[in-house]
Amino acid sequence: MFEQLGLIGCGLMGGSFALALKRARLVKRVVGYSKSPSTTERAKQLGVIDVAAPSALLAVSGADLVLIAVPVGASEQTFKAIRHGITEQMLVMDVGSTKGDVIEAARRGLQDQLGAFVPAHPIAGKEVAGVEHADVGLYTGRQVVLTPIKATLRSNVQRATRVWTSIGAKVVTMTPEAHDSAFAAVSHLPHLLAFAFTNAIAAHPQGERFLELAGPGFRDFTRIAASEPAVWRDILLANREQVLLQSQAFRDALTQLEAMVASGNAQALEDAIAAASRTRTQWHPGVAASPD
Repeated sequence: MFEQLGLIGCGLMGGSFALALKRARLVKRVVGYSKSPSTTERAKQLGVIDVAAPSALLAVSGADLVLIAVPVGASEQTFKAIRHGITEQMLVMDVGSTKGDVIEAARRGLQDQLGAFVPAHPIAGKEVAGVEHADVGLYTGRQVVLTPIKATLRSNVQRATRVWTSIGAKVVTMTPEAHDSAFAAVSHLPHLLAFAFTNAIAAHPQGERFLELAGPGFRDFTRIAASEPAVWRDILLANREQVLLQSQAFRDALTQLEAMVASGNAQALEDAIAAASRTRTQWHPGVAASPD
């Protein structure tokens, strides 16, 4: 049981975490702060938080658990804002989709209190944002990746694991480098492709007509193109090196398929499609598919 959760960012991810902790009776009080006072007030009205703090520093004051649920691009200024309220007795986590940049932001922002920080990435979400969409069951059955660093207190890694498992998540631990490489491939690049494909259709002279004819294939392929723009801008820029490496690998694979189509090489094309089909058919995710 935690006495107080200091929640920085009272949107979908942070709000869902607070609701899950409350349902599991893991926290007595939630003090929240968001950049927009109207968001914090709405969170209070919805019962996501109990107290609205006027600043990030005041939100963490007196807390024994802190969750930073802001866009990754705002990580450093957030860490700096709360530094003087953090002690190594606290457990501090984030929910960012990139880890290398967030960890560097924490080094600069938290400085000698870095041991309190356990970098975390819950593989969960929705296309819609905002505290109105906070979901008490958002993390149930989902994976949460922890990427502790050398400075992280081992006791805090254990505490973080217990927190996430207590609200129904499945915890995986890996290095920040392995995390950013893997998620560039299976999350960040797919979003980039969905954005590019959707924009290409919209820019076509007959784009509106094409969209009128689009069916389930278009719906499934482009679902993640409806994601929050500012969030994904920050993610793609933060992990740009790995995203561009994965993008080049995709370009190579696409070029090979294009060559098969251009040359009329039916057998090679069928074999390539069959290989992709087998990979997709044999894929068994550890959790139900969800936006990340």
